[in-house]
Amino acid sequence: MATTKDADPLLELLAASARGPRREGLFAVWLTMRVALDQGLEPPLPERAQRRRLDALERRLARLSLSPPLRRALVGTLALLRDPGSRPAAMALQQLTAPVRDTLGTEAGDVIARAVRQVRTGG
Repeated sequence: MATTKDADPLLELLAASARGPRREGLFAVWLTMRVALDQGLEPPLPERAQRRRLDALERRLARLSLSPPLRRALVGTLALLRDPGSRPAAMALQQLTAPVRDTLGTEAGDVIARAVRQVRTGG
C-alpha cells in the first residue's frame, strides 16, 4: 500500500530548491500527494474528515504562486479526489504526473509516477 512516505522525496527536492514558484509548486504537489495517498488508508478516514482535508487543501493551494499549467492540473486533481469512485488517488496522481514533469522537472514527475504504481499495485 502506498503511504505518505512515498511523498518524502518531494521534500528533499523542496529543501534543495530556491524560494519562488518552483518551490511553491513542489510544496503544492507534496500537499496534494499526501491527501491523495491518505485516501487509501485502511481503515479509511471518515467521509467528513476527507471533505475537510480537501477543503483545507483547496484553500491552501489558492494562496500559492503556481504556474498556470500546474494550477490547472491541481484543480483537476482535486476534482478527481472529491469524486467518490474506485481508486481516485491513482487516477488523480496519474493526471498530475505530466504537468509536474513539465513544470517542476523530471525528478518530481518520477516521484509521482512511482507513487501511482504503488497505489495501483497496492504495494
